[in-house]
Amino acid sequence: MIDTIAGIRVPDSAIARAATQLVRDTEDDLLFNHSRRVFFWGALTGERRGLAYDAELLYLAAMFHDMGLTGAYSSADLRFEVDGANTARDFMKSYSVFERDIEDVWTAIALHTTPGVPEHMRPTIALTTAGVEMDVLGIAYHDFTQEQRDHVCAHHPREANFKEAIIEHFAQGIIKKPETTFGNVKADVLALKEPEHFVRGNFCSIILGSAWPI
Repeated sequence: MIDTIAGIRVPDSAIARAATQLVRDTEDDLLFNHSRRVFFWGALTGERRGLAYDAELLYLAAMFHDMGLTGAYSSADLRFEVDGANTARDFMKSYSVFERDIEDVWTAIALHTTPGVPEHMRPTIALTTAGVEMDVLGIAYHDFTQEQRDHVCAHHPREANFKEAIIEHFAQGIIKKPETTFGNVKADVLALKEPEHFVRGNFCSIILGSAWPI
């Protein structure tokens, strides 16, 4: 596997290599390539902004961020983001990583679908979300050069139907626990994919229907 893409070098530590292997063995090609691209977009964003980020922590957050969508690491009742964060935390603990670093990676993964918050946090957290938003939503697309986009995608291709396919992956990862989409963007996924069965939670209805008398 190429070690340097678009001027960004992939961390080559024992924990980074083990993470790559675990994710490669667990995720399909679409999610694996997406996770790798998230690292490069996040790192390139960090370089462009002049941020002092830890490439290894960013790599771990990027690689594990969608593990909660897989059958092997999906819980019955937690948000998939939390499943991925918990998987990363357990993995990092097995390598005796500092608790503060584990917390940053956990938070980066747990918040990567919560817009408006991660960008104000430490670099690992902010750049993980930036990478996800670039790859899935195209946010800041034009802040990257054509050469950077082409180089990353040449080594980790977007499938011809990536937009539809990533939505389908989201749906399949959360369809058995629709209640976990309350208050987050994944409710839009089930509203699109399961319009006849999915009932979106309503914040105001919960307030008005609570046990409080007034």
